[in-house]
Parts: sequence; C-alpha cells; structure tokens
Amino acid sequence: MERRNFLKTAIFGSLAAGFSLKNSLLSAQVKTSTAGDEYDLVAVMGGEPDVMYAKAIETLGGIKKFVKPGQKVVVKPNIGWNKTIELAGNTNPILVGAIIKDCLKAGAKEVTVFDHTCNEWKDCYKNSGIEAAVKAAGGKIAYAHEERYYREVKIQGAKRLTKTKVHEAILDCDVWINVPVLKHHGGAKITIALKNYMGIVWDRRFFHANDLQQCIADSALLSKKPVLNIVDAYRIVTDNGPQNHTLADVQTPKALFMSADIVAVDAAALKFFNQFINKPLAEVGHIKLANEMKIGTSDIDKLRVKRIMINEQ
Repeated sequence: MERRNFLKTAIFGSLAAGFSLKNSLLSAQVKTSTAGDEYDLVAVMGGEPDVMYAKAIETLGGIKKFVKPGQKVVVKPNIGWNKTIELAGNTNPILVGAIIKDCLKAGAKEVTVFDHTCNEWKDCYKNSGIEAAVKAAGGKIAYAHEERYYREVKIQGAKRLTKTKVHEAILDCDVWINVPVLKHHGGAKITIALKNYMGIVWDRRFFHANDLQQCIADSALLSKKPVLNIVDAYRIVTDNGPQNHTLADVQTPKALFMSADIVAVDAAALKFFNQFINKPLAEVGHIKLANEMKIGTSDIDKLRVKRIMINEQ
C-alpha cells in the first residue's frame, strides 16, 4: 500500500479516532500531550523510528519515568533472523539505538542488548544492523547462543510453561524494555511484544510442543516484567513470516506503539496489522489468554490512548 493512499483512507484503524487526516502527509498536524495528561498507550504514525520514539516516550512522561540513574538496563529487540533492514524480520536498528541513547542519557549504568536468535547469531546481529547500532549508541551486545547463559526459573500461575531457563541478562538487570517488530508469524499468527518473550528463553522447542499460544501467555508471568513495551511498526511483514517472506510481503506504514501494558500494546498493534492483510485475524490465542489471565488488558476502549500524527517535511 502506498504511503499517500494509506493516509487518504485514514487507515489508523480504531486508533485513528481524533485525527483529522488530510489528503497529504504534509498537512497532517502533530498532536502533543498537555500538562497533567497521563496515558496508558501511545500510537504514533508518520515519522522515522527515532522521531516516533522520541514523541511517544515524551508523551508517556519521559524515559526517566522508567529508567533510573545507576540502573542496569536490557533492551530486548527482535534479532532472530539473518535478514537485512529492508526485509523487516528484525527490530529497526535506528529505534534500538535511540532507546539506548535515551537510557544512557537518563543515567543508566549500562544498556545490554541480546536475542536468542533462530539463525546463526553472528549473522543476525550483523546483518540486522542492530550490532552496529548498539555499539554506536554506547550499548553492550550480549551473547545468547549457548545454554550456559541461561538460568532456570519457576513461573508462578503458569498453566503449561511452569519453569524455563531465562537469559542471565534479564535476570540480572534492574529493568528491561521489550522492543519487538510487528510481523506475521506462521505458528503464533503474529509476532509482537508477548511473542518477543521467546527470545529470552533457552528451550523454545517446549513452547511449540506444549501449546504454543498458552506458553507464550505463560511466559509473560515471569516475575521480572518489562517496564515498557515498544512495538516497531515502521516496516511490517504481512505474510510468510517469520523467515520465508520477501520484499513483496513488506509494507512501510511508519508507525510505533508504546505502553507499559504488554497486552494492550499487542491488542493495538494487532488491530493496526489487520488492515494490511486480506483475512484479518479475528483472534490471536496468546493475546486472548494473556487478557484472561489478567496480565494486561486487550480492551483498548477503556484505556487512555494518545494518537500522534507526525508532520514529515
């Protein structure tokens, strides 16, 4: 879908309420928060990844609301696939770099980035552009390709995934930020924030063999939850994900969703995603289950949502 047509049809879904979209991107107005406003979810559209991030985090109160001086921070993007930036198989490196810089500016002691990759880890880290972005921003890359980097934890309240081995970076950090890319997934139906938990555990095979949707929901019961979930929808994979897609399956809506509520941000991103596919996903099991388990809420209508359209020039 062409960018201009995207805006003409006001295809920001239910999140478009309150926008006055014009025929040209250049005439769209930026909407900013006012003093005293507090929001549960921010949806931004129309800018580059770092610009959208800056506007969203400002609207939620700034990074210092989530990261305190001296803290050890983990930023957990998708780096699972040996894909170039244009193929959108991984989180946009510009976004990852912007988050790291912001955390360090807020006084973080260190910012570590990792993913338990599906393809060969060195290729994923390099060809995604994320390794270079992390180093340029002053962050640290952690290894995650061997079992010795993981420690077993119990998951209270889980139905299937009652225990699993979690990466030491997550267990040892003070706070972590969940930064998935929005994309189609043949097994889980969709990859967003809840699904991104599969990159912090060692044995993903257990998920696939023991009710994938329930295990994804169970994983979000880990005691150390992300303080913030940031969904990269700058480029999205609409079909044949997570690894068999081509450029024909990639669209560039230039959007971002941010919330401390992992279920809410997934529900919002799912509604957005549905507008790009021929057969909308009426339901995604792990989002529904996470809502029922009260991990968060998928009822976006009950949330305080800020919608921002950036005026690109």
